[in-house]
Amino acid sequence: MPSNRTYRELLDTNAYLRKASDSFFFQCTTRTVQESKLFPVNPYIAMSYLNAWYRWPELLRRIDAAMPAEEIGDRARQVGSYVNTITMGLIPNFYLGGRQILLDMGLLKPTDAIDDVLSVLDFGERINQSLHRAHAHVMPSDASQRAQIHNARQTQAFEDEGIGVSAGDRLHTAFGRFMATASAYGFLSHCECRLSFNNHGPYKTAGGHEMLVRDMLDLSECDYPWMDGIAAGIEHNNLTVAVVMKDTHFSIVDDWGSFEATPAYDAANIVAVGVYTSDHLSDGYIPVHMDSASDLADHLDDLREKMAEATTGMWKMMAGWSREQMIDAGSLVYSGVVKDLAHFAGVYEQDDWFDVDEQAQRFKPLMNDEYGGSLIAEIVGLVSMSSQQWSPHHMAKFNDGRGEMWTPVPYSILVDDDWTSTVGAMGPGHTSLPAKTAGWNTTRGMLTLEENNRLAREFRPAGWDLRFYDDDTWFKNHADDPRAQALGRAAAAAS
Repeated sequence: MPSNRTYRELLDTNAYLRKASDSFFFQCTTRTVQESKLFPVNPYIAMSYLNAWYRWPELLRRIDAAMPAEEIGDRARQVGSYVNTITMGLIPNFYLGGRQILLDMGLLKPTDAIDDVLSVLDFGERINQSLHRAHAHVMPSDASQRAQIHNARQTQAFEDEGIGVSAGDRLHTAFGRFMATASAYGFLSHCECRLSFNNHGPYKTAGGHEMLVRDMLDLSECDYPWMDGIAAGIEHNNLTVAVVMKDTHFSIVDDWGSFEATPAYDAANIVAVGVYTSDHLSDGYIPVHMDSASDLADHLDDLREKMAEATTGMWKMMAGWSREQMIDAGSLVYSGVVKDLAHFAGVYEQDDWFDVDEQAQRFKPLMNDEYGGSLIAEIVGLVSMSSQQWSPHHMAKFNDGRGEMWTPVPYSILVDDDWTSTVGAMGPGHTSLPAKTAGWNTTRGMLTLEENNRLAREFRPAGWDLRFYDDDTWFKNHADDPRAQALGRAAAAAS
């Protein structure tokens, strides 16, 4: 019996699948080896792919029913959150990674779980189109590695509000020390991966300077149960830093939210900074201690000390974890990259995102360091699995090889090929980690899960009713329109 999917749907799905594959290959092969002296990184990455395969279809359908992907993207463009360039760009890749592992093991056929695959990839494409609406690309690599998420209203507000600095002055020094500490803190809290940081831009500013917008995420008591208590002293869960630099061109701001600069990034070239907090419950960006340069410097020094203390506490705690706990924590950070979608929609449940699915648990005994390392190397670096090989005549985009990372959906399901619809309903899961006990630190204060979900469902940002006017093309031709003035005020309202 033929599938009820259309030829156009399969064309779109396979084109997006290949776009994601090419992006992921480029990113994975231009990075250093993914290793850690503490965490078994490659085993937990492999487990995260399998967890995503079994859990994401149902979870994303549930989110989409409560708040469509496009609306979440519109909301997420206005704040700094875990719905960002890197996490949303990973939707097809983490999910299809689980599929590819099972295909190569012979546990799946390319014609299995068709409705799941098309549903997840459709959600991923829609949220990325909306998130990247300002520059009308699906991902930064489409724009020659440039990620201009914000429109002119928001970037102008950041430029106007930035506090000027000079190399060596008190705020400049405090800012540099804080960023170094925050980077180490976020790296460890996310199980020695860089998902706590996201960058977008660059944006031009006055005097020919460029601005990079940098998000630091899940810094306080949040979804991660291991942050309970240890991160209680961190005032804000998310921080966004707008950095204006002279004599610096950000030549790459890529699909993983990282950057390269020409000449190399030099803190001495920073001319202005702004620090903000925001999340799924905030109406835009809220300035943090920006009444004066001295006020901000004091706050950054204080926060740096608190993060250093919390980092020490995390090292002590994680050093006592078992190998299984480390694998569970890392895999849940990775498979939880889309968790904030549920926060925006007001349907977040802790067990949905911080349990390892029982179907994925079956593969954990395989995940020693040798197998996990070889598996990840083959699937995303060498692209050498037998299931990934095409004809001897095939030439892949970046290396002219036979291998393509993700297997397309066969068009034969439109006629008479056997196929299955889904992996089925999401099953139970469990974890070796302690349960979450604290609340959620948000821009509305410390909340219970029920309060957090309720406020998210009730929230309607300022300017939401005018969001379809909130683009640079319309503004160019309607500068004097009252709606333009209203949207401009909304972008800077919190300031």
